[in-house]
Amino acid sequence: MAETENRPTNFIRNIIDADLANGKHQSTHTRFPPEPNGFLHIGHAKSICLNFGIAQDYQGLCNLRFDDTNPEKEDINYVKSIQEDVSWLGFNWDGEICYSSNYFDKLHGYAVELIEKGLAYVCFLSPDEAREYRGTLTEPGKNSPYRDTSVEENLALFEKMRNGEFKEGECVLRAKIDMASSFMVLRDPIIYRIRFAHHHQTGDKWCIYPMYDFTHCISDALEGITHSLCTLEFQDNRRLYDWVLDNISLECHPQQIEFSRLNLEYTVMSKRKLNDLVVENHVDGWDDPRMPTIAGLRRRGYTPASIREFCKRIGITKQDNMVEMGMLEACIRDDLNNNAPRAMAVIDPVRIVIENFEDGKVEQLVAPNHPSEESMGTRELPFTKELFIEREDFRVEANKKFKRLVLGKEVRLRNAYVIKAERIEEDAEGNITTIFCSYDPDTLGKNPADGRKVKGVIHWVSATHCVEAEVRQYDRLFNVPNPAAAESFVETLNPDSLTVIKSAKLEPSLAQAAVEQGFQFERLGYYCRDNKEEGLVFNQTVGLRDSWAKIEQA
Repeated sequence: MAETENRPTNFIRNIIDADLANGKHQSTHTRFPPEPNGFLHIGHAKSICLNFGIAQDYQGLCNLRFDDTNPEKEDINYVKSIQEDVSWLGFNWDGEICYSSNYFDKLHGYAVELIEKGLAYVCFLSPDEAREYRGTLTEPGKNSPYRDTSVEENLALFEKMRNGEFKEGECVLRAKIDMASSFMVLRDPIIYRIRFAHHHQTGDKWCIYPMYDFTHCISDALEGITHSLCTLEFQDNRRLYDWVLDNISLECHPQQIEFSRLNLEYTVMSKRKLNDLVVENHVDGWDDPRMPTIAGLRRRGYTPASIREFCKRIGITKQDNMVEMGMLEACIRDDLNNNAPRAMAVIDPVRIVIENFEDGKVEQLVAPNHPSEESMGTRELPFTKELFIEREDFRVEANKKFKRLVLGKEVRLRNAYVIKAERIEEDAEGNITTIFCSYDPDTLGKNPADGRKVKGVIHWVSATHCVEAEVRQYDRLFNVPNPAAAESFVETLNPDSLTVIKSAKLEPSLAQAAVEQGFQFERLGYYCRDNKEEGLVFNQTVGLRDSWAKIEQA
């Protein structure tokens, strides 16, 4: 077993420790088993970190398995995206990728075994009739009229199902358990149904497909999984998980353990709801930076380390709770604060003309790429007669609390000189078009606290050397903390979740920014270059400070 020092602990790890100590298992073997019916989201990242993290810490194994039993909703593109997400998060699966469809022959054999034992039967009840027979939470169900069909006839009927001799929905194979059970999942659940659908792995070989609950436990057992970790909504399903394995000829019987799923404020964690957002064009695909998908977070500028740290901080418990968005943002902010190079960008530009700076002169100033990490080096900033600053960084008149540029007063330009606003030029509507300034050539590199009373520092770019880029600013996707609880979650969408700035002015070094490279745009926030658009596009990752507390107080 791995060294326990500095290793996280939780109730699942306590179970594993006990199992290894008492000899129940000699090693650990976990799995991450997504259904390939959509992109993974931040909730899946929690499961990825848990399953692969346990395998790493205990020198065990972790499989990547696709539980691909529903070909109508699955797609090979989802398979590829899931592999990319797991790898990008920094994890490697053991051995070849597994598919539940690899076991379809064996699953069929185990279904036949249940029929032969009198524990499964072919049922011709319609869906409406089946619901009526199932009963309610307070009333027991009643037996299907097909429940006592002979073993021989059920074997023949199941073979006809396999051969495509029945229509979709005409019949199903059900386990024969207990229609009076207090657990609805044990009231003769469906274990096979007919689907004339092409499968992305098996093609058209099968027209009957096993249900998830029947497939999952057998797949775990066939792979030798020791601890089958899943979220709390499968707690009742554990009874069916154990029943199936107890009644077929498989010696391996993994232990299912449930933990709470991740619920994150101002978003939804249902793949069905996320798919609705994509299909109904509320967002620009599964990797839209507003989406809680791993691909969306990656495109927005979140790093694998920040997501792993987030999963570590929220921990593993059995208690459902809603995690504040600020906690996720804090993780990426901490990461980028230490690792992102600095750069300057002006989002809402207003023109500056330094009247006492020589026409046509270009002075190359040197600026650090990080304020405390000298190893990150420096870059050159062209300083010229015409500059751009943020429009909000200038006022004609202001009180003492305003520490930026004011008409008749001085301010320091970041990594450059002290300038003084002398006069302004306005258009016919009264909008300021140009601020005419003077600069002090003796103030380069001096500290604002050197005795000269300069109220603040603002960022800038050269008007003649800057590059233009599209900058996308993001707000929360929904207007309420728990949109999933709303009668119509779509109606809680935030119409201002995306603001596109077409011609932001960026320092020239950013023209060579690598895709997905994160930067701190000084005084603005953290941004990264988009990994999808061909042009120069930057996505806002997170602000410099927590804005979510302000939202709650608003």
